[in-house]
Amino acid sequence: MGFVKCGVFFVLVAVLMASFSVSYTDPNDVTAMNSLFVSLQYPQLIGWLAMGGDPCSDAWQGVGCVFSNITSLTLNGLNLGGTLNSDFNKFTSIIDIDISDNHIGGDIPSALPSTLRNFSLARNQFTGRIPDSLDSLGQLLDLSFHNNQLIGEIPDVFQQMTSLTNLDLSGNNLSDQLPPSMGTLSSLSTLHLQNNRLTGTLNVLQDLPLEYLNVENNLFSGPIPEKLLDIPNFRKDGNPFNTSIIPSPPPAISPFPSLPPVASITPKSERSKGFFASKRVIWIAVIGVVVIIIILGLCLLMSTCCKGRKANEEGNERHNVSVYKSRIDEPNIKSSFERNNQEKVTKESTVKLQDQYGPDARRQEAFPKAHGELDIDLKRMAAYSKQKMDHGINMTSVDANFMPLPPLPPPPPSLPIGNVIANPIGHAAHEKSHSTGTLTSHFPRIFTIATLQQYSNSFSEENFVGEGTLGSVYRAELPTGKLLAVKKLNCGASKQQTDEEFLQLVSSISKTQHDNIVEFVGYCNEHGQRLLVYEYCKHGTLYDALHADEEIHRKFSWNARVRLALGAARALQYLHEVCQPPIVHWNFKSSNILLDDNLVARVSDCGLAPLKSSGFATELSGRVLSAHGYGAPELELGSYTSKSDVYSFGVVMLELLTGRKSYDRSLSRGEQSLVRWAIHQLHDIDALSRMVDPSINGACPVKSLSRFADIISRCVQWEPEFRPLMSEIVQDLLCML
Repeated sequence: MGFVKCGVFFVLVAVLMASFSVSYTDPNDVTAMNSLFVSLQYPQLIGWLAMGGDPCSDAWQGVGCVFSNITSLTLNGLNLGGTLNSDFNKFTSIIDIDISDNHIGGDIPSALPSTLRNFSLARNQFTGRIPDSLDSLGQLLDLSFHNNQLIGEIPDVFQQMTSLTNLDLSGNNLSDQLPPSMGTLSSLSTLHLQNNRLTGTLNVLQDLPLEYLNVENNLFSGPIPEKLLDIPNFRKDGNPFNTSIIPSPPPAISPFPSLPPVASITPKSERSKGFFASKRVIWIAVIGVVVIIIILGLCLLMSTCCKGRKANEEGNERHNVSVYKSRIDEPNIKSSFERNNQEKVTKESTVKLQDQYGPDARRQEAFPKAHGELDIDLKRMAAYSKQKMDHGINMTSVDANFMPLPPLPPPPPSLPIGNVIANPIGHAAHEKSHSTGTLTSHFPRIFTIATLQQYSNSFSEENFVGEGTLGSVYRAELPTGKLLAVKKLNCGASKQQTDEEFLQLVSSISKTQHDNIVEFVGYCNEHGQRLLVYEYCKHGTLYDALHADEEIHRKFSWNARVRLALGAARALQYLHEVCQPPIVHWNFKSSNILLDDNLVARVSDCGLAPLKSSGFATELSGRVLSAHGYGAPELELGSYTSKSDVYSFGVVMLELLTGRKSYDRSLSRGEQSLVRWAIHQLHDIDALSRMVDPSINGACPVKSLSRFADIISRCVQWEPEFRPLMSEIVQDLLCML
């Protein structure tokens, strides 16, 4: 019996020793992985868990280990969303992190593992500023944050990064000057800073061992340091650099030539030779001075003669001008009355041109100026015409339709967008027109508060259109009868951005042009008020057409509803997949889909996400979307990506299918949320037929109805990664027409 007890004890000891001898993943690394799994919104990655687990032993997808420590995370191109959590610094031994080519947003974590050597967050949707905690990453070799939405200045954090060889911060919205510590990057060979809004000079980079430097499309100025021109690959276009370079300091030159040492005793023959040599030098100098004086005198005499001859020629020309005209152009002599009439036409053309204030002459015919603006521009045109006449240009012979506009007041600094530097208020467009003789249509019109008050009857109640999370919308009517919609941003939205950021937003919106997106006309940024001006769609919103306006509702046949869904889908496809960087709508719902004169869908509020991307506006926007049934499930976790727009689009399709509101409190509790009520019936053809809006009167092919329901089902999937791209939805809807 004692032998048996001893055997059992030995087995237990052996099991315990074996359990302690196995190398399990470091507990801190496990905690960091669990937190990362949650913050990335529970991605479908092999082995990953929200609690516990053994990443190293169980070979979690993308995780590399050395013994029990996680040393690398390779998660690039996996369509990940969410954010990076604050537990990111709990990795104890991680060296390489590559999370590029995903859809991860939010801020870069303020605390980072000090063991990092290669760190890439490229081509994601990170916002906010570059954290100051980078100064703890003294072992970094490669750092890539390019093609995100980072703002603010580059922090002064590079003092300890003596091993950094590659740095890429391009394709963001970084501003201000380069930090002084960037000049301490003694191992840096590749630096990408292009497509930002960086200012100042490049002096801090001149002593770095760079082999590749790209600073294109920024606001760098001043002379280019001469040393940078020796870099094998140096790209600098799109900056307001001076044409000169900073020269190297010249070598010190003595004011007098060095003389040979004088011997204490000089022979007589040598003294006489020196005397004659000195005398020869003096005579040569005297002769040189005389020759120079003679040359100057001849030049002065020739100049006087030329001036006299020119004066005589001008007198003769004035004397013989009538004879000359009679010989050369006698059949075309104009009477005094005809010349006066031509001058009158020129003045009228000038006034007409001034009325066409804005970058697109064809569109601006409907935008007459207020009297004050017209008077100012007429004065500027008169000054401009006088200047041209002073330079010998006959303004009466210039076609008014191609006459260059007068110079505008000095604009704020130009702002880079993508690969183009564009001025948000359109001054660059006028400058371009001076050289090309044509007007561009890229830039929006600038309105004054007084003008918008005049057109909207001081934003009266009868011109009130609606209220949104960003502010109120009013109808404005121009003297020509053209209608505009004026969005008056509230204080909460206005305070989110500086003037420079607001102008950047305006420039970005003006580049968003699509047949299914409401046309952006102009803006106002005056006296602390910010207003956005759009075209006006007289048929209102899709929400009103479906739930309030019975007359339009009856016009919505099945094919008309499919076309409306297709138009809205094309708008989102353009925002998500064509715009660079991609644009997330953030507030997609039927009340933000307007109907033009032909009942074509025109999506509004595109590009306004920066006004809702932080603080109260984000919270309010999220609550509104959720309260009205459009909010995707991930919104509760504080995450919003392009796939969240896809979810909201699915809800709008449900509205088109059923004619019901996305959330209706007048119904029983189980039917209030349209998605929850409909989701389980979409694959039952009998239930689906009963869900269809009664106003369609059964005129809906079963096959088409089934396809429509299938698209909805995929759009409102709980997990964002299972929702389709908008381009796939567009193709599916096209097949239904």
